[in-house]
Amino acid sequence: KGELRMQSLTFDDAGMYQCIAENMHGIIYSNAELKIVASPPTFELNPMKKKILAAKGGRVIIECKPKAAPKPKFSWSKGTELLVNGSRIRIWDDGSLEIINVTKLDEGRYTCFAENNRGKANSTGVLEMTEATRITLAPLNVDVTVGENATMQCIASHDPTLDLTFIWSLNGFVIDFEKEHEHYERNVMV
Repeated sequence: KGELRMQSLTFDDAGMYQCIAENMHGIIYSNAELKIVASPPTFELNPMKKKILAAKGGRVIIECKPKAAPKPKFSWSKGTELLVNGSRIRIWDDGSLEIINVTKLDEGRYTCFAENNRGKANSTGVLEMTEATRITLAPLNVDVTVGENATMQCIASHDPTLDLTFIWSLNGFVIDFEKEHEHYERNVMV
């Protein structure tokens, strides 16, 4: 197949590799450099978010993505409590922490620890809970004669500290009110 496989690489394997393909019509060469990377975990380029918002009763994923080689092992703590996989909490292979059915008790400081054979590092963020956004008045089915106008309503409750945006779609495609202003009109009730 013209394939070169290497296993259990060491720093001595680094260098320029050359593939030579030859037949009765001639010979061609192709070069590639193999770099061996090894570094302790660092959050310098990708720190955890300092503030993470989660909706009450919802699901949140807190990412932990340090730069490290080889891939680090991950662990998490909330305050001084070490977290383990359970019915509501799961640590993913990529280091992310997932919490489902978020409650007020989940608020607090979360720290991700990353460790490999080169070293260790950690990064911390604060999880805050917000009230879940809910549709309180959903659009209703409407029968309209051709040529008449129709009005559909949608009202939602949301956490007062957050902004709320309504997006309308037709058959799965978002309506662009600027381009289709002659056909659709958005009325905002305050």
